[in-house]
Amino acid sequence: MLDMRKIATNLNYICLFILFLVIISCKNEEKKITTKKETQPNIIYVYVDQMSANMMSNAGNTYLKTPALDYIANNGIRFTRAYTTNPVCSPARVSLMTGRFPGYFKDDKGNEVRENRGSMKIPTVTEDVKNTTIASYLKKANYDLYFGGKEHLPEYLTPAALGFNKFSDDERGELVNKAADIIEKKHENPYFMVVSLINPHDICYMALREKATSKNDAVLLKRAKVELAALDEAMKIPEGVSEEEFYASYCPPLPKNYEPQNDEPRAVKRLINNRPFRKNAREHFTDKDWKHHRYAYHRLTEVMDQEVQVLLDAIKNSEQEENTLIIFSSDHGDMSASHRMEHKSTLYEESANVPFMAMWKGHIPKGQVNEKDLISNGLDLLPTLCDYANIEGVSDHRGKSLRPLFQGEDVIWRETLGVESEIGKMVVDKNGLKYVRYDVDGIEEQLLNLEKDPFETTHFTNDEEFKDDLKRLRNIYHTEWFSN
Repeated sequence: MLDMRKIATNLNYICLFILFLVIISCKNEEKKITTKKETQPNIIYVYVDQMSANMMSNAGNTYLKTPALDYIANNGIRFTRAYTTNPVCSPARVSLMTGRFPGYFKDDKGNEVRENRGSMKIPTVTEDVKNTTIASYLKKANYDLYFGGKEHLPEYLTPAALGFNKFSDDERGELVNKAADIIEKKHENPYFMVVSLINPHDICYMALREKATSKNDAVLLKRAKVELAALDEAMKIPEGVSEEEFYASYCPPLPKNYEPQNDEPRAVKRLINNRPFRKNAREHFTDKDWKHHRYAYHRLTEVMDQEVQVLLDAIKNSEQEENTLIIFSSDHGDMSASHRMEHKSTLYEESANVPFMAMWKGHIPKGQVNEKDLISNGLDLLPTLCDYANIEGVSDHRGKSLRPLFQGEDVIWRETLGVESEIGKMVVDKNGLKYVRYDVDGIEEQLLNLEKDPFETTHFTNDEEFKDDLKRLRNIYHTEWFSN
């Protein structure tokens, strides 16, 4: 006959044993999560100037070689749909520091900041801004802060004002060598380092020196001895190559959108005509001039890639590659002969679409190419860095941590993204539609379609097929991104 008391006792022991295993398992899982959460990587943000998203060999560009950038892409993730908050130097850099649109700020005349002059004349910033910058958050997370290279920031948002250790004013080789020295040192705390490289920005001087008619342009040229020397080196025809062979075989071909856009907006014409050197380039550069411009732009990008290699070598030499998150991006692109334009400041893809890559060996799955999600390097960088630093960081609530995307997770992501510029603003949607509202010469609306017309040679504003999309994006523009 069964002894029910013994059975009951044994069952109690079994239940207690199972409960013990469950508790141990939960504690182990909690330990794993805590360990993961407590990991604070060193973070290096390589921020270059004037580089379009397609200016890498890993992006399919066969007219240059970028092994350092390819290494980052091949060992991490590359985004093809990343945008700047504003496609010109200083406003984009205001976003870098604050995680906000530059238009959030007002200049000394009370105007919304949308171009270089205004962003350099921001008279002050609020305590709320000071307490929600990248520097403020990362200091709270016990990070040491380093900044080297180009600043182009107003007084209250300079690296020194925000608490960075400014280790180099150089923007080229000396900068990366000093950065390498810091990387290879032993660090008690995790660090965040911005390496702000100038190139391929030197391409700006090709058109500028052809028609530097203003006093400001003349001052720029007088100071640009290093820049002009770098440009001249990049423009050299290879030894032993004839001029005919150079233009036929060495230069990148003219782009498919070489001619101005059909029904080009008045705002774009005004942007060009406001600077004599830009007007001169459009009206007087020959096909060979534009090809040479494109050739030099590619060579200057290769110069920058060699500088990035110095950083990658230092990280490997320090044996910290598996403890270092590397993020690479640009403040804006260059038109590079598209629509017979050079320079930046437009809302065309060449100017507004920027490279964005991230690598952290052992943490970010390698070889990823994200071609669908809309990224803002100005809005999203701050919450991303804070996420990796294990601190919550919010400046503009529309910014999002990219960590889930880096890790290849399937997450619900934004469907539209706003971008500002000197001549207007736009909303891009996940399906490749772009609603552009120009406002410097009266209000002009355009609906562009990157699926049907990836080179933006025309627009679909009056196309009946897209009238509902125009209405939808116009509403999103006003209700989700820009109130004006």
